[in-house]
Amino acid sequence: MASISSTRPLSFTIVGEPLTIKGFATTRWRIANLTPGDAGPCRLDLQLYMTERSAYRFNLTSRTPRLFIRAGEAGGMPRPDAITASQDVAAGWLDGEHQVLEVDMPLAIQAWLEAYLAHHGEAPEEGRKKKRKGAGRAREAES
Repeated sequence: MASISSTRPLSFTIVGEPLTIKGFATTRWRIANLTPGDAGPCRLDLQLYMTERSAYRFNLTSRTPRLFIRAGEAGGMPRPDAITASQDVAAGWLDGEHQVLEVDMPLAIQAWLEAYLAHHGEAPEEGRKKKRKGAGRAREAES
């Protein structure tokens, strides 16, 4: 079986849209023109990781699969520096007070992600482990 690459270059544009919320002027940033390849003004490599396979599957089975772009500190001018297909990774970025922009995943990337999962297998089920009777408890001394 041929090897499936775990990295794809993606190009995109960041567009700012003026917005007024409760009398305050701000800018809403969004990703536009996201395409595979390195022809756009912004370029990042989407790297897939074996440890994120269940998150990729969850994303692919959602109504609208998404990509997430870390774009600097929340509230600041966007400076994209990472991209992921994992909501878990994106949530970690948000917890770190980063600005995260999201965009629909192109069909070509969805197909590539499916091929990656088919090649490497689905992530193992993360079921609850059964505890052995008495495990984790101090045993009474028998005399």
